[in-house]
Amino acid sequence: MEHMHQKLLIIDFGSQVTQLIARRLRELNVYCEIHPFQNVTEEFLTQFAPKAVILSGGPASVIDEGSPRPPMAVFEMGIPVLGICYGQQVMMHCLGGKVERGHGTAEFGRAYVSPKASLGLLDGWFEDGDEQVWMSHGDHVSAIAPGFEVYGTSPNAPFAVTADPAREFYAVQFHPEVHHTPKGAQLYENFIRRAGFVGDWTMGAYREQALQAIRDQVGDQKVICGLSGGVDSSVAAVLIHEAIGDQLTCVFVDHGLLREGEADEVIGMFRDHY
Repeated sequence: MEHMHQKLLIIDFGSQVTQLIARRLRELNVYCEIHPFQNVTEEFLTQFAPKAVILSGGPASVIDEGSPRPPMAVFEMGIPVLGICYGQQVMMHCLGGKVERGHGTAEFGRAYVSPKASLGLLDGWFEDGDEQVWMSHGDHVSAIAPGFEVYGTSPNAPFAVTADPAREFYAVQFHPEVHHTPKGAQLYENFIRRAGFVGDWTMGAYREQALQAIRDQVGDQKVICGLSGGVDSSVAAVLIHEAIGDQLTCVFVDHGLLREGEADEVIGMFRDHY
């Protein structure tokens, strides 16, 4: 059953905090999916039909040969795009800007961004002066792409916030998704509002959808679920149990990596409650 919600696509370039981007968006009742850049082809984009795209951070260097790229089609769909950290660099690189290494501009940790011009993406920022953000980058943008302007700078990032508002392309050198960027959630909210999301998606509705999808797939068959007690298998077991009841048999697999007494807890919880 295909959901009719407005969808946002997060293209993952391998950042350790990409999941936090999704979390921020889900807190804003936006349906989003994370897909690794390798899987995002032009064909995938057409099928997924996102209303907006976020390019995540990542450990690679844009300058290196063979480093990750989004398909150019992302920038040709006429939808808002937000690039974060590596996402900013790859956006600049793809659209005609320049990225360079080092030269004392690497930043890891807290930094403060000052406004250069007003921008809808930054509504609610700078009310009490400069904004604290979290930086984590070795390379830096040394020339922005044609059509872009600078809207925020930090001591080591002259292009901390760049944008081409006409095309609704935004790029930031910092990570708004982490709590070390206190007003990061506001930035994401501004982005999705600009992209026209109504924010009508909820986890509860998604659960109903997931249950129905399981019922459709299983029919009257039986299912065996290997249960380790970790988050993934536990969520899978509970969902499948809710969907098909007695057609499910869970097999507890004690892989020896649980904490003391945890195996008994897992068995007890599932035996007594499910």
